[in-house]
Amino acid sequence: MTIRTELAGGGSGPANLRPLLATALDALAKGVVERAGPLPAGGPGAVDALLAADPLPEDGIGAEPALAGVLQDFAAGAADPADPACAAHLHTPPLAVAVAAEVVAAALNSSLDSWDQAPSGNRAESAVVRAMAACTGYDPDTAGGAVTTGGTESNLTGLLLAREHALAAEFGAHPVASGFPPQAHGRLRLLCSETTHFSVARSAGVLGLGEDSVVGVPVDDEYRMDPRALHSTLTDLRERGDVPVAVIATAGTTDLGVLDPLAEIARIAGEHGTWLHVDAAYGGGALFSQRLAPLLEGVELADSVSIDLHKLGWQPVAAGVFLTRRAASFEPVERRVAYLNTADDEDAGFRSLLGRSLRTTRRPDAVKILTTFRALGRRGLGELVDSCHDQARHAAAAVRAHPRMQLYRDPVLTTVVFRYLPESGDPDPVNARLRRRLLDEGTAVVGRTELDGSVWLKLTLLNPNTTGGDIDALLADVLAAGNKEVR
Repeated sequence: MTIRTELAGGGSGPANLRPLLATALDALAKGVVERAGPLPAGGPGAVDALLAADPLPEDGIGAEPALAGVLQDFAAGAADPADPACAAHLHTPPLAVAVAAEVVAAALNSSLDSWDQAPSGNRAESAVVRAMAACTGYDPDTAGGAVTTGGTESNLTGLLLAREHALAAEFGAHPVASGFPPQAHGRLRLLCSETTHFSVARSAGVLGLGEDSVVGVPVDDEYRMDPRALHSTLTDLRERGDVPVAVIATAGTTDLGVLDPLAEIARIAGEHGTWLHVDAAYGGGALFSQRLAPLLEGVELADSVSIDLHKLGWQPVAAGVFLTRRAASFEPVERRVAYLNTADDEDAGFRSLLGRSLRTTRRPDAVKILTTFRALGRRGLGELVDSCHDQARHAAAAVRAHPRMQLYRDPVLTTVVFRYLPESGDPDPVNARLRRRLLDEGTAVVGRTELDGSVWLKLTLLNPNTTGGDIDALLADVLAAGNKEVR
């Protein structure tokens, strides 16, 4: 067959794309009908069968047949967060306006590592960073930041900058450039609570600190970092010669949505001269809500913050935002290379964002964010946040009212942790099995976690269009699956 080389960009790009997008959307629609629920019935075996065709045949079958086949199978085998019964993870259904913007950004294939590869992309990211800095309470004129792949990359970047800051203060050197300076004794330490995201420990390993450099700070009975314990831990570390690199506070834990007392933590970190990084990957979206924004009081005092807009921002993955209170904090990772960002070009106004990320090639993910911000505004996004918060309160009330269900605690943001209670016996294996039953049947996607040594189920409610009736139906499915497991 003749090899077709129609491109997505250029003057003919829109005409080339239009019929292919129609084919892709038809395939999506057919796949949704075939799936007929939040995920495919039949478990892993059924999904394997859907995508069993030769991935790289000797001769291609053509653009339209490939789109029709692959995308229908992909849609039929996907877990769809737009279905109200798909409520397990921090996995949001993206807004259509953001997806439409994503298509155009992909067609132009900008890369943000130099101005001449992404003139408008660089400008869009700078605009998004300024907007999010203002939402956070930073001064947009002095803050810095970048769009990232999500909380994991943002946390790694924040802790890298914290490490550079701490070692420059202690030894007058940046290990990124010169290697770790000699230490007479002690270790570099990171402080966080037991509910902190696992990416913090993994970042410590990547940064050469070792995962065992992470020091756990006790939490209070609300699962929030205890400020008094933090003060005591920082004091003890200093007395034995260790170097506290950063305190990591959480604004929205994965399971319970708990927010640490940020203002108190910031005060203590400041007294000890320690960098404060706030992981607000989940809870940062609450800044859009007048109702919930007060929960993040003190975030503006942090040295760096991570926020994921593919959570409470309804963006296609990936759409993380990493912010620093001072743009100058990026200095240790700034680079100048002759083929990307020469000084004379930058002095002439052709500025790149190379020094704002650990990546070189970067997609213009800010375009979909900027489009969404313009379309909905802060108030519109806040209404979506409040809708999901209302759903969590509805679900919690329904669980609390049913004798065969147990609520772990009242929701803070949009997660509800609960479990099915059999009339007798150990509820742990029953809850584990009922969740798998729902997955195998394609009925619902419900989360699972472990708290206090027991198995619990979790609803993470991120679909602003879900109704109270949808939630009641989902809980009814959980109860039905539990009843089947105990027969």
